[in-house]
Order: sequence, then C-alpha cells, then structure tokens
Amino acid sequence: MKLVLIGATGQLGSDILRANTSHEIVAPGREELDLARLSGAPALFKAWRPDIVVNCAAFHNVPLCEERPEEALRINCLAVRELARICDELGAWLVTFSTDYVFGGDKREPYAEHERPAPVQMYGLSRLAGEHAALATAPQRAVVIRTTGLYGAMGARSKGGNFVDGRVADARAGKRVEMACEQVIAPTATADLSRAVLQLIAHPRLAPGIYHLVNEGSCSWYEFTRAIVELCGLPAEVVPVDRGGRSGAMRRPLYSVLANTRARELGIRLRPWREALADYIRSKHRAP
Repeated sequence: MKLVLIGATGQLGSDILRANTSHEIVAPGREELDLARLSGAPALFKAWRPDIVVNCAAFHNVPLCEERPEEALRINCLAVRELARICDELGAWLVTFSTDYVFGGDKREPYAEHERPAPVQMYGLSRLAGEHAALATAPQRAVVIRTTGLYGAMGARSKGGNFVDGRVADARAGKRVEMACEQVIAPTATADLSRAVLQLIAHPRLAPGIYHLVNEGSCSWYEFTRAIVELCGLPAEVVPVDRGGRSGAMRRPLYSVLANTRARELGIRLRPWREALADYIRSKHRAP
C-alpha cells in the first residue's frame, strides 16, 4: 500500500518511517505540504494516489494554543477536515492523531474511547474539534488515534525537544527539578506508538473511529521524572509540586490516562511505560 506521511521529520513521524517495513511511503516536507496552506493539496494527493494518509503534524504547544487560538483551530481542526475531505474523495483512509487533553481529568481510572470528552483548555478543544471534523467528513475512512506524553529520538521542535531529554539535561547540570505531582498520565515512547500505529492500519479488522494508543500503566510527571533520573543513575534532587493542574490561568487535566480498549480487542498491545523508558534511556543516554 502507498502511504502519505505528513510530519515525517517530527518525533512520531520519523519513528513511523524507521518502523515501516511494508508500505511505500511518500513523505512531503513542509515546503511542499503545509497544513496552514492547503489550497494546492488536492492536486498533490491526486498525483500521489495514496491508500492511506497518516497525519502526524499538529499545533501541540499547549500554552501557545491559548495565545493563538485561531492558529490552533486552523491546524488542528480545519486542516484535518480538508485532509478528510480529500481522502474521502480519493477513497483513501485518513489516520490522524489527537490527545488525552480532550478529557477534563475528573476521573481516577483510565478513559475509554467512548467516554465523553470535556477539554479544559484551547489545545484540547482544538484537537477535539479536529476529531469531529475528521469523523464527520469521512465517517467510513477516518481513524483518530489519541495518545499522550510522547517522547522520541527526534524530539518535538515546537517544544524545544522532548521531556525525557530535558530532564536528563537538568539532572546532569545538577539542577533542582520541581515537577508536578498532581497530574497523572501514561507517558508513551514514539518508538512503541509507531509500531502500534503500523499494526493498526494493517489489521484486517480495522474500522473507522477513535482508538487510544499509549504505553500501559500511569504515573505523575513527578514520578516519571524520578524514574528518568533513577534509570540514568544521576543524583539529582526531584521535588514534587502541586500546582492544581494550572499553568498560570491555563488548566490541564489532573488525570488523563487512556485505556487502549479498542486496540487491545484487535490484539495490539503496548508494553508498560517504565520498560519503554528504560529502553529509550539505554539507547540514547547510555544508561547501564
């Protein structure tokens, strides 16, 4: 099958490229296909004739989404709607990504795909709008994958790298690291996520709709940071801080762990988050 991969230079897209063994992949750069300007996209896709379009691009800098809501909606919703329209017209599948931040965080057990979203900030709102846009525009051909807490070898350019590498750098510099202890997530390695995505799109029983794909288990950002430091063998001081889920006036969900319900029914499983983290640190930071 021919797959068009949007966002192939990002941390998830680059790992999908590395993990792929069976698809012919077209990976346009941003200069060729920019989600902010899709006027020429229909002609490009007609020339490429994909069976599947995987959209890894997004505006995912959470604080900046509060400052630039129009841009967040343009990239995370309107561009996704246009991709869904093109895919539906061409008879191709669209696979696009969303976030745990579509939930409000008022639970203490993992959210399944069918549960009602309630975003509490602009980022989650724009991503939820994108979910609805994809599924309404191409109801028989759209797959939305929610995930959370991503870290990968390439890092996220809009965030200046990834969380794990940042905390390793802090610890090696001898910094006292203050980290939120009230926000509980399921941190996910893009190496694991990319393999699960490829399994999902190749599955003979793939159906349209929403899927959750995250490493199993959960932890707070404080517990995640402690694990990073311990696995690196660094004597850093990590201090728990309870900010009530707020970054200034912006709110974050206090609990946003996702349950991989639909994927598990297809036999697709991701390993526990700590195992994935240990492998990542061993490979990139040379832990013993």
